[in-house]
Amino acid sequence: MLITPATQFTTLARPAQRNPAPALSLRLFGPMQAWTANGENALPNARKSRALLAMLALAMPRPRSRAAIAETLWSGRPEEQARGSLRQEIYRMMESLGPLGAEVVSIEREQIALRGAAVWTDIAEVRSASLAAPQALQLIGGELLADLNGLDAAFDAWLLAERTAIRSLARRVAEAVLEEQTDPDGVIAAAQQVLAIDRVHEEAWRALIRAYAARGERGLAIEAFERCRAALGERLSALPSEETRALLAEIRVGAAPVAFTTRPRSSPTPPWVRSGRRLGVLPLEYSGEDRDLGERAVVLAEEITTALAPFRWMDLVSCSALSRFAAETRDEAALRRFFGLDLLVDGRLQQADDMLRVTLRLIDLDAGNQIIWVERFDHRLEDRLGLQDHVAALASARIDREIQQSEIRRLNRVVTAGQMPRNTSAYDLMVRALGLVARLEPAEFMSAGPLLELATELAPDYAAPHAVLAAWGAMTLAQGWAAEPPEMMARAQGAIRRALSIDPQDARALSIAGQLKLQIERRHEEAIALHDRALTLNPNLAMAWGFSGMAAVCRGDFAEAERRLGRYRALLPFDPEGFLFDPAFALLALLRGDFAEAAAIARDISEIRPTLVSIYPYHLAALGHLGRLEEAAEICARLAALRPGYGRREVVARTPIVQAAHREILADGLRRAGLSED
Repeated sequence: MLITPATQFTTLARPAQRNPAPALSLRLFGPMQAWTANGENALPNARKSRALLAMLALAMPRPRSRAAIAETLWSGRPEEQARGSLRQEIYRMMESLGPLGAEVVSIEREQIALRGAAVWTDIAEVRSASLAAPQALQLIGGELLADLNGLDAAFDAWLLAERTAIRSLARRVAEAVLEEQTDPDGVIAAAQQVLAIDRVHEEAWRALIRAYAARGERGLAIEAFERCRAALGERLSALPSEETRALLAEIRVGAAPVAFTTRPRSSPTPPWVRSGRRLGVLPLEYSGEDRDLGERAVVLAEEITTALAPFRWMDLVSCSALSRFAAETRDEAALRRFFGLDLLVDGRLQQADDMLRVTLRLIDLDAGNQIIWVERFDHRLEDRLGLQDHVAALASARIDREIQQSEIRRLNRVVTAGQMPRNTSAYDLMVRALGLVARLEPAEFMSAGPLLELATELAPDYAAPHAVLAAWGAMTLAQGWAAEPPEMMARAQGAIRRALSIDPQDARALSIAGQLKLQIERRHEEAIALHDRALTLNPNLAMAWGFSGMAAVCRGDFAEAERRLGRYRALLPFDPEGFLFDPAFALLALLRGDFAEAAAIARDISEIRPTLVSIYPYHLAALGHLGRLEEAAEICARLAALRPGYGRREVVARTPIVQAAHREILADGLRRAGLSED
């Protein structure tokens, strides 16, 4: 057999004796490479031609619209110029592929695609990796498309999102493989694989250090610690955690090797280290034998899984692994047993006239296959490319929120039946605290703080409880319930710094950090920058859209505020946590001078959440400008009962509005409404 660069990288997943060599092989990790079946170089010379080929490869087997490609690669040009440039790059790409071009590329009037049957890519193999078949992770040989940075601002943003998604997916599989190892040699190999994907994965570093020590290789263990410290310092400007430093001290002072124990493969995860529930997305069912509809059903499940990956409430099972299993059976009990699933998303794809209808269900397998969420999405048939993006975005945001709410209900049932059980996990403590916060009743709200503190003590390297503790502190300050506000400020800021030092890619923690920048430090630009980083990591995180909308309102950028708040509302039109973000809509209407709208929004919010202090000043100011003084007097009395002594001066000082004219709108409305100065 002729060994070519192409076969070198396809051997892992495509045994040569069973399958013919693909017409075109693409390596996208590291510098981009392309070969024909004969090993000849087929990579275009021009960087934008390479980027075009890469975009098609990452979308495979789906097509990409010409308009979307042109907008991504030439975002600064008018549409016609961008399309002209795209035509030129298509010509260059086809010229570099030569006679192979017609075999591997499908070009239509409005879209272009690679023919999946004729093309092999390393990223497709990595996307199919699972705990049962992790070998494809070895194909990750560097950053995705490492030589294509800086082509265009829009392309850079697209590439960052693609890199984040594949890194998150690969890391989850590699982490699962590491968790299953039962001997030092296996741990070393698995930990090195995790670190090849994520150099700052401190748990993998600790596993590597322990395994070297268990083999008696003390020098290698110390060297691994130094490499860990260098990676954390370079990437995060952070030091190893106290746990990692304590491990090093144990190795340095102890003559005996560090104790090395692993969980048996059949043992369940100990409850005190649990970090979420395990979720899988099945390929959608469809009617008939329409091949295109069948492909869409599979691709849509993959898109939903990818969109869910950046959320931290759940552990995701590889969609490809579920697809292979579901081809034989869709039995929920078998899926739960085989993959350890707690939750399952399934659904149906139907075509009717000029519409595609997607119906999705979220099933709680631990509660006797109870259906806890169902939603239907309709989409125009002509907009084929937009279907996956549209449905995946909305579904991921709503599934994330529904899982959070179902977990709160689960913990409420446990506590109603008795006390929190022994060995309660940090995750369960955090979920219980979230349920108490959401009620917004002073005694219950304040009791959430000790639960979150305990969660951070039980799992000091679990970022989520630290982030929620920071959010709780910020809310305590906003409600006026902090006994020592300066101490609470420091506590919240310390908690969010700790969360981000543990997991700098936690989009939820970044958004909470942005809210603290706005609320405590009044740094509007830094706040929005943090929210934008969160949205780069997870564009479907409704929290980041809502909080950044408030930051834009306070900055006086009303058009941007409307865009961001509109996206929040589109993702979660019925948000149980809307009381955190709805005041931004009232403030936006108030500062725009639409006082009747502001009063109506504020009234609706306060009827649902009568203890939410932050909404009353906007309601009062709107009523003052409208001259509705009797209503204003009633609202003043309610605010005084909730927060005695909360006068105009403190309200204006605490509201982070930038422009003096906008602050005067608020202050003047409060004055007209009769709110005292102090």
